[in-house]
Amino acid sequence: MSPNTIGPASRTYYSQRLRLHYVDWGNPDAPPLLLVHGGRDHCRNWDWVAESLRDEYHIIAPDLRGHGDSQWMVGGTYLVNDYVYDIAQLIHQLKLAPLKILAHSFGGAISLRYAGIYPETVEKLIAIEGLGPPPKMIAERTGKPAHERLSGWIDQMRGLSGRTPRKYPELEDAVKRMQTENPHLSPDRSRHLTVHGMIQNEDGTWSWKFDNYVRAFPPDRWDSDESNELWGRIDAPVMLVRGTDSWASDPVEDGRIKAFRNAKAVNVEGAGHWVHHDRLDEFLTLARTFLDD
Repeated sequence: MSPNTIGPASRTYYSQRLRLHYVDWGNPDAPPLLLVHGGRDHCRNWDWVAESLRDEYHIIAPDLRGHGDSQWMVGGTYLVNDYVYDIAQLIHQLKLAPLKILAHSFGGAISLRYAGIYPETVEKLIAIEGLGPPPKMIAERTGKPAHERLSGWIDQMRGLSGRTPRKYPELEDAVKRMQTENPHLSPDRSRHLTVHGMIQNEDGTWSWKFDNYVRAFPPDRWDSDESNELWGRIDAPVMLVRGTDSWASDPVEDGRIKAFRNAKAVNVEGAGHWVHHDRLDEFLTLARTFLDD
């Protein structure tokens, strides 16, 4: 972000008795655009996209439950449909529909599911690697007996219950960790994402804001048939964006694009999982062309 840019306003809303956070970039008379981040991320990861599009849209960017400045679950099981409910509540409470949505990774899976439930509320949707687990991973999990899948989840949750948030002596130590995770990031962007993604502990150390329990893969199966059914109900044009350097599979090659009525896939060369960070200018050109068409 430019040093002279006026940042967004911080707001809260309630969903399932949780106090959830979002930022509002102003321009309330413009068409609404919802930006939904991915797992272990936060709403301020969209700042460069929001800064570029704020004059054209009324941009709202939430922190998912258990992430950023939103409240953590009591318990610890984070299910996709709970996130869908939160997004549905935000759209309902702020009267944002009909709207356009731009989402990344797990946020894309949430948004696509929402759009399949309420197709009349979504005008256009961009999902950056947001189709959920690749077919190969789904097949591996589906092939496991129920007792193995559930015992694995219990072991994972038990392990997380004893895991304390990692503490970094200095903020710059976390910045280095961010750059290691995504070498495409510039030092300035790494620092920006880290500053907004961390909280300082009482002893002066720093920890990531997200709840460790969001790391757990839910015990229920990822139902491909259900996902295909919901994707097939989406009336709005959908753009599926993927980085060629990412682990995510190509939706054309793996066949998942066939579930959509009106979708196109775009591969961005030289980008990893965070296409909107790795190739910002190229992504903004793609997004504007698609959203404004």
